[in-house]
Amino acid sequence: MGLSNLGIFHTVIGVVAIIAAVVSFIKNAKIDLGKLSGKIYFYCNLVASVTALGLSSVKGLNPGHILALLIVLLIVVAYFLYLKRPGNNRSRFVENFFLSFSFFLSLLPTVNETFTRVPVGHPLANGPQDPLIAKTLLSLFLLFIAGSVLQFRKQRRINKSKSV
Repeated sequence: MGLSNLGIFHTVIGVVAIIAAVVSFIKNAKIDLGKLSGKIYFYCNLVASVTALGLSSVKGLNPGHILALLIVLLIVVAYFLYLKRPGNNRSRFVENFFLSFSFFLSLLPTVNETFTRVPVGHPLANGPQDPLIAKTLLSLFLLFIAGSVLQFRKQRRINKSKSV
C-alpha cells in the first residue's frame, strides 16, 4: 500500500470517525454531538482532516486540501451551533445538515483511496475515473439526500413538539 506514518495515522483516525458517524446515525438518526459517538466523530474527523493537509503527492494546494478545509469548516460551525445555540431549534437544521454533509464529503476520498488500493495487488478500481467509484459515490450521494430529508422532517417534528 505504501502509506507513510502520517498516512497510516490519518487512515486509522479517519476510519474511527466514519465508524462513529455510522453508529450515531444508527442510534440517533443523525450525528449527535451530545453523544459519545458524535463527539468521537467530531474530534477524529477534525484530526483526519487536518492531517490530510500533510498528505499529497502533488506540491502546493490541491482539491484534496480544499476538501479537508471545507470539512473542518463544516464541523467547526456545526459544533459552534451545538454549543452556542442550544435553545435555537432552527440551528439544529443547519447543524444536522453540516455534520451529515461533512460525513458525505469525508466519504469521497475514502471511497477513492479504498477502491484503488484494496485488495492489495488487485484493487477494485483503476483510478478516480473508474465507473465503480462513480456509481458508489452516486449511491452515497442519493443516501445523503434521502437522509437529509428524513433528518429535516424529524427535526421539524421535534421543533413543533417543543413549541407547543
